[in-house]
Amino acid sequence: MQELLDSLRYATLAGYSWEQPRLLLLLPLVPLLFVLRWALARRRRAHLDVAFVAGELRRDWSAALRFVPDVVLALSLAFGIVALARPQRTDERVVQTGQGIDIVLVLDVSASMELQDLRPNRLEAAKRVALDFLARRHGDRVGLVVFAGDAYSLAPLTTDYELLHENLQSLRLGLIANDGTAIGTALGVATNRLRDSPSRTKVCILLSDGENTAGSLDPLTAAQLAHAYGLKIYTIGLGQDGVVPYGTDENGRPRFVETRLDETTMRQIAQAGDGRFFRATDNAGLRQIFDQINRLEKSEIKQTRYRNTQDYYRTYLYWCLGCWLLWLALKNTFLTNALED
Repeated sequence: MQELLDSLRYATLAGYSWEQPRLLLLLPLVPLLFVLRWALARRRRAHLDVAFVAGELRRDWSAALRFVPDVVLALSLAFGIVALARPQRTDERVVQTGQGIDIVLVLDVSASMELQDLRPNRLEAAKRVALDFLARRHGDRVGLVVFAGDAYSLAPLTTDYELLHENLQSLRLGLIANDGTAIGTALGVATNRLRDSPSRTKVCILLSDGENTAGSLDPLTAAQLAHAYGLKIYTIGLGQDGVVPYGTDENGRPRFVETRLDETTMRQIAQAGDGRFFRATDNAGLRQIFDQINRLEKSEIKQTRYRNTQDYYRTYLYWCLGCWLLWLALKNTFLTNALED
C-alpha cells in the first residue's frame, strides 16, 4: 500500500524517464472531456420551469457529491494515460577494463612566461591548452610539476580531474619566489613522481620558453635518468625568438624584450626521452601540439555499459483499474443522475 501511495508523489513522477512521453500531453484533455460532456448535455436537456415560494433556495454541501463519480472517472483516465506513457527508471553501470597511462605535466612559471607573443601571455595560453588536454583524458592518472628557479610537485598522480583543474587554474607568475629556469631539476621531480608507477606507459610533457639557467641537475642528464625509469618525454618550446611584446611602460606604450629558446637542449631532452620536440609560436600551434600528443598517447581503457531498465506502469495501471471499478460501483448509487447518463 505504501508503494501505491508513494507513486502519487510529485518527486516520484519527476524521477521517471518515459518511453512514450508525448502521451502525457493528453492529460490536460481529460478535464476538457467532462466540460464538453456537460456542455452537450446542457444543450439537449429539456427545461422545466418551476415556481418556488418566496425566499432563497438553501444550498447543501451534499449536492457536491454528485460530482464524485466524474472525478473518479477522470482519475481513472489520467492514470491510464500515465501507464501508457510507460514510466521507467534506468540504472547504468560502467565497467572499465584495461589500463590508463600516467602523465606528468611539467610547466614553466618563470617571469619570462609573461611575454605576450602568445595571448594573453605564454603562461595563460599554456594553462588553457593544458586544461583542454586534461578534459580529454579519461582513466589516466595525471600529475603536475611547476618550476622556475626551483621545481615543486603541485599535484600527485591522480584521476581527480577536478583537483587538477583547480591546481592549473591557480598557477600564476611569481608562484615560485626564486626566478630562473631549472629544467633539469623539474625533470628530476617528474621522474620521482613516475619512477614507481606500475603503468606500462609513463609520459612527461615539458613546457618551457627559455634555456636552463638554474638548478643543480643538468637537463640532458635528467632526461637520460628519466628514460632509464621508462619515461617518455615530450618537450614543447613556447614563444618566438627575437623581440617580443612585454607589457607597457609608464606612458602606456608597448614594451619589447629580446628572448631566445634553447631549442637544441629541448630537442636533446626529447630525443633522450624517446619522445618528440614541438615548437609553439602562437596559440593555434600550441593547441595543435596537444592534439597531436593526445593522438599519440592513447589509453587502453575500454568501457562497458550495463543498463537495467525497470518499468513502473503496472502501479498506475492498478490505480486506473481501481478507479474504474469504483466508478462502476458509484453508478449504481444515489450519487449518479440516471437521466444524465
